[in-house]
Amino acid sequence: MSNTMREVKKSLRRSVIEARDKLSQTEIKEKSQAIAEKFYQLESFRKAETIMFFLSFGSEVDTWPLIEKSFKSCKTVVVPRPEKYEKKLIPSQLIDWEEDLTPGVYGILEPLPEKTRPVDPQKIDLLVVPGVAFDIEGNRLGYGGGYYDRFFERLRLDVPLAAIAFEVQIVDEIPVAHWDRKVDLLITEDRVIYF
Repeated sequence: MSNTMREVKKSLRRSVIEARDKLSQTEIKEKSQAIAEKFYQLESFRKAETIMFFLSFGSEVDTWPLIEKSFKSCKTVVVPRPEKYEKKLIPSQLIDWEEDLTPGVYGILEPLPEKTRPVDPQKIDLLVVPGVAFDIEGNRLGYGGGYYDRFFERLRLDVPLAAIAFEVQIVDEIPVAHWDRKVDLLITEDRVIYF
């Protein structure tokens, strides 16, 4: 990746996170609820037996209602445990979030080592991906660690990548490298876009 592209991504990351951080707790809650309602209507949610979610933090779309609904719908819920040194994600089955999780890298909740229940990535039917920004072509700008980019390669090819984001995270264009994978659908508080 060229230095210019790296700088553009860094600046875009900063400005979108700033905009997202300006949302009040009430706005985050209301917009997250609107996104959740759209998510529950997805055919890919209804059909999926095993769903992997990211664990939200800060001003991100709140993934807890989605996880709770998945439990109630008798789905297998999987969450990531980052392996910092290898920069990879271990998908782990979540059974009890109060017992299983602890603040980890960057204060984001992750499974405790003794509560990690590895799941074969090939068993995942739907992946809910985090991101800082998205464009209306389906391109995604992550946080820069590359954890998810490497993880995508371990999934079945038919697994939908569903992005959830607030409208303030939608930008005109995201610079992409040849290895970047687009998301298959994007849900905001206002719309669902399929790519």
